Amino acid sequence: MPHKELLDPQGKTVAHNMHNLDISGVDDIRIGKHIHMTLEAASKEDAISKIDDACKRLLANMIMETYTFTVEQV
Repeated sequence: MPHKELLDPQGKTVAHNMHNLDISGVDDIRIGKHIHMTLEAASKEDAISKIDDACKRLLANMIMETYTFTVEQV
């Protein structure tokens, strides 16, 4: 997701036009990206470490974005 301090023109446009759909009470919308990753790891902690490393080094632009993730065993 974009940092809260940065403008999100796409989110602003969507939020501004919610009234056209008769949807009220929406104060703010932030639009980001969603990534689904499947990987093999020895443990949940190992998976968390790998995912966090991938986010920091490749998947997220740390200057402009924040990230969160969940780990599920399949």
